[in-house]
Amino acid sequence: MDTAEEADICRVCRSEGTPDKPLYHPCVCTGSIKFIHQECTVNRKLPHRKDYLNVSSSPFPLFPLPVYSPDMPSRLPIQDICAGLLTSVGTAIRYWFHYTLVAFAWLGVVPLTACRIYKCLFTGSVSSLLTLPLDMLSTENLLADCLQGCFVVTCTLCAFISLVWLREQIVHGGAPQWLEQHQPPPPNAAGQANEAQAAGQGAADEPPAAQPAPADPPAQNEAEPEPPDVPPDQGDDPELEEEEGAAAEDADPNNGAQDDMNWNALEWDRAAEELTWERMLGLDGSLVFLEHVFWVVSLNTLFILVFAFCPYHIGHFSVVGLGFEEYVQASHFEGLITTIVGYILLAMTLILCHVSFHPTNSQCLCVCGLAALVRFQRSRRLLGVCYIVVKVSLLVVVEIGVFPLICGWWLDICSLEMFDASLKDRELSFKSAPGTTMFLHWLVGMVYVFYFASFILLLREVLRPGVLWFLRNLNDPDFNPVQEMIHLPIYRHLRRFILSVVVFGSIVLLMLWLPIRLIKLLLPTFLPYNVMLYSDAPVSELSLELLLLQVVLPALLEQGHTRQWLKGLVRAWTVSAGYLLDLHSYLLGEQEDNDANQPVNNNNNNNPPPGHHNNNNNPAPAVGEGLHAAHQAILQQGGPVGFQPYHRPLRFPFRIVLLIAFMCITLLVASLVCLTLPVFTGRWLMSFWTGNSKIHELYTAACGLYVCWLSIRGVTVLLAWMPQGRTVILHKVQEWTLMILKTLVVALLVAGVIPLLLGLLFELVIVAPLRVPLDQTPLFYPWQDWALGVLHAKIIAAITLMGPQWWLKTVIEQVYANGIRNIDLQFIIRKLAAPVISVLLLSLCVPYVIAAGVVPAVGVTPEMEILMQRRIYPFLLMVVSLIGILSFQIRQFKRLYEHIKNDKYLVGQRLVNYERKAGRASSVPPPNPVAE
Repeated sequence: MDTAEEADICRVCRSEGTPDKPLYHPCVCTGSIKFIHQECTVNRKLPHRKDYLNVSSSPFPLFPLPVYSPDMPSRLPIQDICAGLLTSVGTAIRYWFHYTLVAFAWLGVVPLTACRIYKCLFTGSVSSLLTLPLDMLSTENLLADCLQGCFVVTCTLCAFISLVWLREQIVHGGAPQWLEQHQPPPPNAAGQANEAQAAGQGAADEPPAAQPAPADPPAQNEAEPEPPDVPPDQGDDPELEEEEGAAAEDADPNNGAQDDMNWNALEWDRAAEELTWERMLGLDGSLVFLEHVFWVVSLNTLFILVFAFCPYHIGHFSVVGLGFEEYVQASHFEGLITTIVGYILLAMTLILCHVSFHPTNSQCLCVCGLAALVRFQRSRRLLGVCYIVVKVSLLVVVEIGVFPLICGWWLDICSLEMFDASLKDRELSFKSAPGTTMFLHWLVGMVYVFYFASFILLLREVLRPGVLWFLRNLNDPDFNPVQEMIHLPIYRHLRRFILSVVVFGSIVLLMLWLPIRLIKLLLPTFLPYNVMLYSDAPVSELSLELLLLQVVLPALLEQGHTRQWLKGLVRAWTVSAGYLLDLHSYLLGEQEDNDANQPVNNNNNNNPPPGHHNNNNNPAPAVGEGLHAAHQAILQQGGPVGFQPYHRPLRFPFRIVLLIAFMCITLLVASLVCLTLPVFTGRWLMSFWTGNSKIHELYTAACGLYVCWLSIRGVTVLLAWMPQGRTVILHKVQEWTLMILKTLVVALLVAGVIPLLLGLLFELVIVAPLRVPLDQTPLFYPWQDWALGVLHAKIIAAITLMGPQWWLKTVIEQVYANGIRNIDLQFIIRKLAAPVISVLLLSLCVPYVIAAGVVPAVGVTPEMEILMQRRIYPFLLMVVSLIGILSFQIRQFKRLYEHIKNDKYLVGQRLVNYERKAGRASSVPPPNPVAE
């Protein structure tokens, strides 16, 4: 049948139209999806509730138009409007009371009770406990106590989440071996003994999987690998001996049948109804959250008592008893140090109690049989688990808190001469603000540790797999620092910590302290750096620093491809060092000759192929091959790890020493260049602008970095173009010249004019009325206004991109999508620069014309003229805000009006047909509209 002769059918139910159920075509769609029934628009479960087609996204109405009762008046009676308004006001008041109660409970009662209970427990007097109910109702220091209580609640919540997470880690990763030993014998003790013996033999034949590489957290490394073929020392205490990964995996299935008995002390799971955040916080309108508030207050009290009160007093009594009270008080962190001492003593007590609860065989026969032994095992296990919790907590504090703090202080001490400071200055700053000083040094140390770990990851991308065998790979899916904190003994963590401090401290000496000494020796006038803020223009200095940190440096790091360039430099250095020292195969491997030379290399160097596993003891390596043999054996313990064989030249250890020396010299030279070249370039360029005046070194360093980046970028681009010929180079130069000119025009408008106008408007509206009295003349600094305007423009752009869709967001997204290479100058000027600049100019000019032109013509006094000139900008801002609020309320009233009318007079809905010629929907409905 021909298409023209086919009957019209509904797009949903695929049936024809009838007089009772006519077909409509409410949009521009054609073909088989043109028509639809009235009922099908209601029965169809569309994925969204927009007034658009979900198939063609046509901007024409698909949902039915309302049909009102014939007796509906042209305007609603005032009594209907008042009744609907009162109903809406009553609903709003009810919701306001409910959400006020929610806010009062979670932001007032919970933190206030936590703070008052915390203060009551740490007051140290019985009278505070008796007056606690009255202290709860006290109105003194409400805001301060609520803020402190929020911090206490956050700490208790984090502690609870950490405990639950640590429990999951212990359950899924297995408990340490010393915790699993000496379990009560099950009925089939002989069978399990045989299984344990077989498992022990298998573990002896196969080296542990956790031994291969020292698993370091992101700041740790270990310089001395343990021999893989040496079994654990049998002379150590078996209760405190570490459990390796393979042994844990072998022992876990054998103990799986006893998990229910062993973990009763930690089974916190219970059946409960499904709980959402809205229901828990009370945002769903119910009052069930009051029960949750009670339990949160109880949980806060329990955690404060267990995790703060008890450890603090244990540490306090110990410190007082040992006579170290004066030293602890002099540290300005008495509470923190005392609590840590309490946790250390608590961990020692727990492990001693765990060992003392171990019954001997004679005791097992004397005690009341198996039931008494089970009770012993439960107590021992509970004490052991508590010890693990305290141990992991202390290790986390050391890894995340103490180690970065040491690195930060060491960085500061080694860089004192760079800023013309002394230890006396740091001591004075610490005494004046100990908390702020420690936090800043911790933050600097964390940044240093993070970038060091990032550089190690970059090295792994360049070097041959297996070169950095002594450093744990952070990208390894088997890397789990929490499991290592659980399983490895304390002395291993202490050794790693000391080695990490030595390594990181040596790198700071090599790349910071030694270059500073050489700079002072070779360039006596170059240091110190000028990093002082000028008191006569604090806002200008602050604005420029914020501009540098928020705009300049992120743009440099984002557009400069710093990681790719650094990776290329590391690869070039590795290739050069490899060929100079004949270590190219060791550092980069031999991918191109791997297939042909691998058997020869393996035979010459006694290297078994990757994945080969030797069940017997490893033979003693040949003379001079200890490092190589240990290297490969460690890599092959855990299975295939992507190890690549390499050619081992003569005098291999001596070449490795030369490689390390060459690396130290390279790091020293690179540090000298980074500390001098950008600053020297920036000072030279800034001298043309500011003369001999001192400038903050952040500005000179940023200027020098940009100039160096542009120079290097230009050289690399020219080197990439040179092999393509002169014609291509000329074409590329023309293309880049045009692109640079367009970019300069856009930068002048978007990064120059708009921020200047925005900063000047902000100065007139906010800063000048607040800072300058009426009897003084405000002074405007264009450079300062532009810098503040850049920050404000960045904030406004970020808020716009996060907000709803409107024309400015669409334009900014389009500009970002085009980028610099495909920059559309006409689009940016017409859609972005011109509208924004017009609005800002109108906002600046209209108030000025009114204050300087219209007001004097009226004939007011000079005082009134000055008042109008100084206050017209904030006054007009208030007027615009009131107009916006009024328009919003008018729209809300219209919505309320439509809601009242629909509730009282709406009787049905109907579709309308879209007339293509008219370009709009026809208002003439087909006969017999269907009412809902």
